Amino acid sequence: MPRISILLTCYNHLRFLPAAYQSVLDQTFGDYEILAIDDGSSDGTRAWLKEREGGKLRCIFNEANLGTYATLNVGLNEAKGDFIAILNDDDLWAPGKLAAQAALLESNTRLGLAHTNGWFIDGEGGRHPDPAPLGFPFPHLPSGHVLANLMDHNQIITSSVLIRREAFAKCGEFDPAFYGCGDWHMWVRIAREYEIGYVDEPLTFYRVHGSNAALNDEKMFEDGKRIREWIATWDESDPSLRAAFAHNWACLGTERTWLGDKKGGRRAYCESLKRMPRRFKTYLRLVATVLPKPTFRKLS
Repeated sequence: MPRISILLTCYNHLRFLPAAYQSVLDQTFGDYEILAIDDGSSDGTRAWLKEREGGKLRCIFNEANLGTYATLNVGLNEAKGDFIAILNDDDLWAPGKLAAQAALLESNTRLGLAHTNGWFIDGEGGRHPDPAPLGFPFPHLPSGHVLANLMDHNQIITSSVLIRREAFAKCGEFDPAFYGCGDWHMWVRIAREYEIGYVDEPLTFYRVHGSNAALNDEKMFEDGKRIREWIATWDESDPSLRAAFAHNWACLGTERTWLGDKKGGRRAYCESLKRMPRRFKTYLRLVATVLPKPTFRKLS
């Protein structure tokens, strides 16, 4: 049985796929299987994969386009490894990525997943000149109990993770209803049950090429609102998370207001202020909900 199952998710990125696949073959850790799951590509990706199938590579072709998270679940159901890695077909890994993460997870059973440092790359594979081309820098989330950090916002790049298989048994699969935040939803669920590990080396390279799902602001905003509504239903008895809940309510107020629910936005801001009454920014945003049109866009 392979130690690691790599879910190579593919969809119409034939231009980038060979480099992603080669970055898997270049891994210094060799005890893995590759499950290439194609979600209905029409650009020659399937033919390219079929030519290489065999040995460690197994191809799975969805009959219809299922979306990102349903496709990942297809791979999870076929995976045989103790650990699960995810590589989107437009991203890249450094050769030592899997070895470093496997060593970390094997040394500490309290860790549910390990992620890595890295940087953004452009369409040609060079380091992106903008350190925050999607509106945020490459995440640096240290090891430990980081639930409060993840309640704030997503701080783990999907292609950077190595996940303990048992974490999916405990936390469930990805929710296929999400457009682009199902990974954040999963990391939060894992962080509620486990510590999170971090390898502070540049081992994952996220490609920004103009058609990334994260660039669809409206759908991502709807996803974010759904996650914050979910967090708002949690038991708040843990005092160490008080500030995180206050921030979540404030962000939810922004999302509700931006999406047209100003009354719901006001309620959320008031809930935030109950938990953190000295947060001046929340008062300003609360006032904005009585204006004719929201005057803010950035999350609280």
